[in-house]
Amino acid sequence: MKQYLVFSQEVKEAMESGKPVVALESTIISHGMPFPENVEMAKRCEQIIRDNGAAPATIALMNGEIKIGLDEKDLEELGRGQKVEKVSRRDFSYILASKKLGATTVAATMIAAELANISVFATGGIGGVHREGEVTMDISADLQELSRTNVAVVCAGAKSILDIGRTLEYLETYGVPVVGYQTDKFPSFYSRVSEFDTDFRLDTAEEVATVMSTKWNLGLDGGLVIANPVPVEAEFPFEQIEVITQQALAEAKEKGITGKQVTPFLLGKIKELTDGKSLETNIALVYHNAFVAAQIAVAYGKV
Repeated sequence: MKQYLVFSQEVKEAMESGKPVVALESTIISHGMPFPENVEMAKRCEQIIRDNGAAPATIALMNGEIKIGLDEKDLEELGRGQKVEKVSRRDFSYILASKKLGATTVAATMIAAELANISVFATGGIGGVHREGEVTMDISADLQELSRTNVAVVCAGAKSILDIGRTLEYLETYGVPVVGYQTDKFPSFYSRVSEFDTDFRLDTAEEVATVMSTKWNLGLDGGLVIANPVPVEAEFPFEQIEVITQQALAEAKEKGITGKQVTPFLLGKIKELTDGKSLETNIALVYHNAFVAAQIAVAYGKV
């Protein structure tokens, strides 16, 4: 697959000089936020990573290529969301072969990042087992990817729309470490807490980098979840966002929304029900994840 990789000049120069690189997904741009806030968010994330000593590599599939690092025109095209496919492992070969425009999910970004030898990836929240997943079998491919692909994923936990308990059970079954970054509680995207604990707590980027290095040196393949809570000033109380989430889930069920369309619909409905405040929280947590991911990438480079 490496024959399909195309690096931006910034990423290429960083790799040649030994500068750390942080991967960023593109589905959050095309399907996770409205235009133009999504493009502004993407640019700001990249700048946060630069400001903290690493190079950003936003990833997307464009014209039959796996682009590792995007320019302003690319970000704008993804941000407008016209004919942009949502790409996970299942879709990867089709989107490349057909030369369609594809925005990468957590799973697809991990695949591309590992191909490009990028070990740290910042996102919003990982996918997981959907509520009523025991009936629908709706389980994100992100979880399987975390069990097989050697990339550390810095996130604000799992999206609150998911069944967090079953998501964590799934990760445990497949041996994926869930690290709480400066927290003992597993964050639930909009909130700093959930009803569940993390597997381990680590308080510095250096500690995280050492665990990453040790894991992979031991030959224990697969990623790590670095659960990084949303900043205090931006969070929603867990009980409040749960009520809103239940309302959004009920409407999605009533309208028969399934598959790839579920998450974008729910995030949009939650934004509507919170008068836009959930979008502000979403943006704040993404910035914080970019900041922490850059610190971890720098520390990992030293390890």
